[in-house]
Amino acid sequence: MEGEDKEMSKVFVRSAGLIPVGEYWEKSIGELMYEAASKAIESAGDVKIDRIIVGNMFSGYGTHQEHLGALLASVLGMAGTEALKVEAACASGGMAVHEGYLSVKSGEYKNVLVVGVEKMKDIDTGHLTKALAMAESAEFTQAVGATFISLNALLMGAYMQRYNVPEDQLDYFPVIAHKNGATSPHAQFRRAVSLDDVKRSPPVAPPIRLLSSAPSGDGAAAVILSSEKGDVEMLASETATNELMLFQRDNPLEFKATKAAFAKAIKRAEITKDKIDFIEIHDAFPVVSALSLEAMGFSEEGKAGRDAESGKYNLDGELPIATFGGLKARGHPVGATGVYQVVEAFYQLTEKGGKNQVQGAKVGATQNVGGVDTTSVVHILRRVS
Repeated sequence: MEGEDKEMSKVFVRSAGLIPVGEYWEKSIGELMYEAASKAIESAGDVKIDRIIVGNMFSGYGTHQEHLGALLASVLGMAGTEALKVEAACASGGMAVHEGYLSVKSGEYKNVLVVGVEKMKDIDTGHLTKALAMAESAEFTQAVGATFISLNALLMGAYMQRYNVPEDQLDYFPVIAHKNGATSPHAQFRRAVSLDDVKRSPPVAPPIRLLSSAPSGDGAAAVILSSEKGDVEMLASETATNELMLFQRDNPLEFKATKAAFAKAIKRAEITKDKIDFIEIHDAFPVVSALSLEAMGFSEEGKAGRDAESGKYNLDGELPIATFGGLKARGHPVGATGVYQVVEAFYQLTEKGGKNQVQGAKVGATQNVGGVDTTSVVHILRRVS
């Protein structure tokens, strides 16, 4: 009847596709999107896409190409389909999935193609550093020469001091990621590293070292979200924000955006956190891993490194993280990362994880961050029995 609220649809991940993260010098950003999207479309079978959403952080700055939604619609032969680009710094991919989720949940769309893409290797280091710094304040932080990695280095130093945590303990996070990445077919760096390897690697912004910092890379990943029943249901997709600048925050060591997004997600999903079998976290730097897990309540304050050392977050541990290598080993093509995470969760829940399979996984989560926990997007997915 007129005036009644439209019934909310369930949201399923109908299919997924990705390309390995790497260096694609010979391919354009449009070609990367096309390859990932084509795999998802082919896997979905007979499907009519009625909306296209692209997650990307800095295509205009990095490749001088904007209007990515219309570009993808064109190269896919879908001109006429509604299409747009979503940007939320390094959380652009997760936010694109969030917008796709809302599109289907509202009942306005049946099949939404979500693609995350970034082409970073074409940019020299200086320009890439400036591009990543756009996640913080141009007026204040960038103006004094602070880089994104230097902000995280300050955060890591403060964390180690407040909780009396040795650097070696936090370095278990990149060790876990690389162990998983060694057997991940789409990972950028498919080799394990030891704690000594991380410790001996050169500092890039002390205490962050080369082997504890997520690398740049080119990549694209895609999912089709649908109201038609599939093997994986997206139970929740929630997002929250923090103050933009670190110096504005009462407690920089509290990831308030992640805490809020995760709390909303488990409430909407009607589960408790102990029901989550694995989580793809935003492990850009060791301190981000630690503060994210603590904000979501999986570790006590100051204890995430200790839990990592104990094996809690290993692939065969209590709560596997970064199951295909995470940002650190799979690679971090920033605007695409959040979509890679959802594809990886889909693989786990459909038992397509191969050597990286989490045995018996029924419920998974992803957490994608833009800035220093300035925007956080959390998704919770479950295998449909």
